[in-house]
Amino acid sequence: MIDDGKPIFVQIAEMVEDSIVDGSLPEGSQAPSTNELAAFHRINPATAAKGVNMLVDKGVLLKRRGVGMFVAEGARDALLTERRTAFADRFIGPLLAEADKLGLTAADVAALIRSRAGESISGTDERTTR
Repeated sequence: MIDDGKPIFVQIAEMVEDSIVDGSLPEGSQAPSTNELAAFHRINPATAAKGVNMLVDKGVLLKRRGVGMFVAEGARDALLTERRTAFADRFIGPLLAEADKLGLTAADVAALIRSRAGESISGTDERTTR
């Protein structure tokens, strides 16, 4: 689960974010403690704390003194917005730049995406029809 390509504390933060985004860690619920994260991933508690504190700084987690960390209200929407923007920057921008070089219109690109989505996803899925 731990990848050598990224700092461990960043990976810990991303794992907690993933749990918030996929709904397994809902808003208002208690997040795993730094000691729980450290024990589960067999890492130093200070490293786990650094990842958790990143999320506190972003406003995704809230500290309740003496009680623990909790997922902030609105955290899921904020993370989805952040990830959608990052997705567009990382994939859509370069895709459109390459499409322009190839003389493809936005409609051509959309048709290619719909075609490929139909090949890779069995059945009808709401995400493929947006």
